[in-house]
Amino acid sequence: DCKDEAGLQDRCVTGAINNYTSQLLSYGGDSNTHNLTEALLFLSHFIGDVHQPLHVGFTSDEGGNAIDVHWYRRKSVLHHVWDTDIITTLEKRFYDSAAMDELIQALQTNITTVWAGQVKKWEACGDIACPDLYATEGVEVACDWAYKGVEENSLLGDAYFLSRVPVVNLRLAQAGVRLAATLNRIF
Repeated sequence: DCKDEAGLQDRCVTGAINNYTSQLLSYGGDSNTHNLTEALLFLSHFIGDVHQPLHVGFTSDEGGNAIDVHWYRRKSVLHHVWDTDIITTLEKRFYDSAAMDELIQALQTNITTVWAGQVKKWEACGDIACPDLYATEGVEVACDWAYKGVEENSLLGDAYFLSRVPVVNLRLAQAGVRLAATLNRIF
């Protein structure tokens, strides 16, 4: 599925992860022609993106961008709900909305306690980076959680939010662990 409209291969988030990983692997080489700062920033961004389920959602609805919904009382699209709305609502309801530090601390704590037994599996990768694995998980999460029960103009409120927050937190934690593991393997 990793092609653009013209059929060129590796024109998707997994292709971008592979591309920027390759660029960073040239670090320290004599003939480095890549902007390694840019490669590091993009790699970090795209590893986060591949863990957002709708970044690997269906092309027919543009990863949820073509599904209009109502997030509580506000109009949105399903993709934006998963990119922003769930996290923003989480911060406002459960953390000091002025600072993301509390959410980050909660995720870090869960990585070392609740999810500690899973971290080795998250880090595992037979290569430098494993974006296809992350994308495959993301497709499953998209089907099981993001799209499930959602139709055009659905009203997404507490039931949707509260049942999806654990999934979002898990994907954020996995993205952080996997980014760190990938950078450790590169450098």
